[in-house]
Amino acid sequence: MFIVKGGVAVVTGAASGIGAALADQLAGKGCGLALCDRNAEQLAGVAAAARAKGVKVSEHVFDVADRGALEALPAAVLAEHGRVSLLINNAGVALMGRFDQVSLADFEWLMDINFWGPVRLTHAFLPHLLAQPAAHIVNLSSVFGLFAPPGQAPYVASKFGVRGFSESLRHELEGTSVGLTVVHPGGVRTAIAASARIPGSIDAGLGKEATQAFDKMLRTSAPSAAATIIRGIERRSPRVLIGADAKAGDFVQRLLPSRYWGLMKTQAGPMEKFVGKPGQA
Repeated sequence: MFIVKGGVAVVTGAASGIGAALADQLAGKGCGLALCDRNAEQLAGVAAAARAKGVKVSEHVFDVADRGALEALPAAVLAEHGRVSLLINNAGVALMGRFDQVSLADFEWLMDINFWGPVRLTHAFLPHLLAQPAAHIVNLSSVFGLFAPPGQAPYVASKFGVRGFSESLRHELEGTSVGLTVVHPGGVRTAIAASARIPGSIDAGLGKEATQAFDKMLRTSAPSAAATIIRGIERRSPRVLIGADAKAGDFVQRLLPSRYWGLMKTQAGPMEKFVGKPGQA
């Protein structure tokens, strides 16, 4: 059992979506917060709401792709709070398009945030977490860290990477004071789909239509997802699946590990028609 009350949590991507919901609910449980996001205005609103619940909150405005900012964050958090007991790597971005449609620059942009962000922050904070009597790490993967649909190669690569990194690190941390939970959310209603980067090689109208179609598949609310994650933290759960879609996808992938997409694509709804084949416009 991990007790969040009285602790200090670092939360990335805290200005909206799951990150904002986590900040709100952790504050309600009496956990101090170091909130991180690149959107200063929205972050200030989330921080103000958390402070109103009586906990100490610090705001750290930077882009998770900024390696220098990540390396400087532990010192800034310790200066404000004196310690850190919970690290939640939540920040993430999306990129639409087949592999042959996206540039390597866009691929690298996504990996810097979705994969290298959690890796670098975990590396920076791990000595401070190990110094605590009890500490915990949470890394947000995705349902696309369980199975791999077409048209999402960069995102899938990042989320499978987060999953593998997290599972290996969790095994290394056995017997220490630090636990680790990897989270696989299904369709959660956040702004990630609406703010997805669309390569210039994709027709703008088609890209917008695909984004809207994907958005309709997001059924779980951010507060519900946050509550599930916090329960997982308190229970020191090694893995958390969020939503019926994540649980169903996990089951099908384990049942048909090399042929699952043949079954899943019949349930993919309107998204399937936007993918096309390599070489097509």
